[in-house]
Order: sequence, then structure tokens, then C-alpha cells
Amino acid sequence: MGLVAQPLPTRGQTVEKRFETCIVCHGPNGQSQIPEIPSLGGQTAPYALIQLFMFRGKLRHFEPMNEAVKDFTDDDLRTFSDYIAKLPPPQPPQDGDPTRLAVGRALVQKFRCDFCHAGNLAGRDNVPRIAGQREDFLLKTLREYKANVRSGYDASMADVLVPISDQELADIAYYSSRQP
Repeated sequence: MGLVAQPLPTRGQTVEKRFETCIVCHGPNGQSQIPEIPSLGGQTAPYALIQLFMFRGKLRHFEPMNEAVKDFTDDDLRTFSDYIAKLPPPQPPQDGDPTRLAVGRALVQKFRCDFCHAGNLAGRDNVPRIAGQREDFLLKTLREYKANVRSGYDASMADVLVPISDQELADIAYYSSRQP
């Protein structure tokens, strides 16, 4: 994927103006239209803050994000995470195979995704919203956690995903992406 070089946000601008750089990849109102790029809208502020901190500290490696936040102060990170949390959550696709949705729902309950991510999968505290998130991004992320190649602030996701098959991961991503 070719990412367009954008000017980095500048201190002194409003958060809305500074967020325009983020829109290039994450979409207007944080609603991504780019494969494997997450929607930001509706994420919890603590989760967004942790992710921004990890990108700034290069604990997560994705050069466009590392570069975008490298000069952010702690206050900048908090301002952005609060702004992200106020964006509307992503709108899920309206279509869905009822059988596959039922399978996905059962897997979410079986593996207790709804325990950490909340009953409606909207996330809470430092746990991300997965409801309405891009299906391709969810599946990519689940696979990375399972393979233990995605950095996180703890190993709980890798541990939880060990017994889950790739088809089950796909069904969980399918179901979660279609929740409001």
C-alpha cells in the first residue's frame, strides 16, 4: 500500500486541524476506507492513548504512525486520544450471512471476547472497540496476535488465541465487524 506523504500536525493548531493528517489513512471521522487500516472512531480514550504512546516510543512499528507522533508531547497524545474517543463509531456493513453471524456470535461467547471487549464489543478502558471495525483489519490483527508478532502492552491476546483456528478467527472478525 502506498501512503501519501502528508505534512505532520503542528502544535498551535486545533485538534480538528491536526487530525486532518490522520484522515488520509483513517478516513473522515475516523472511518477507514483503506484495507487493513483501522477505523479510529469510537475507540476508548485509554486504548487510543496507549496505542499512540506505543507508536511514539516505537513499541509498535509502523513507520507512518511512528513518524506522525514522534514529536507529540504527552499532552498531545491525551488530546488526540480524547478526540478519537468522541468520533462516531464505525458503521458496520448492512449485509451478513445469518449462519456465519451465528457461528461468529457463538465463538465470541465461547472464547469470551465479550468479557474484555464488553458485551456489545464496544470496548472499555484500555481494551479496544472491535464492533464495526474493518473485518480485514480485525483478521490481520488476530492473526498477528496469535503468531505473537503484534506488539501489545501485555500477552493476554496471544494466550487467548492459541487454541483458536484460522477459520474461527475469520468468523470472529466477520461477526465483530458487523456489530453496531
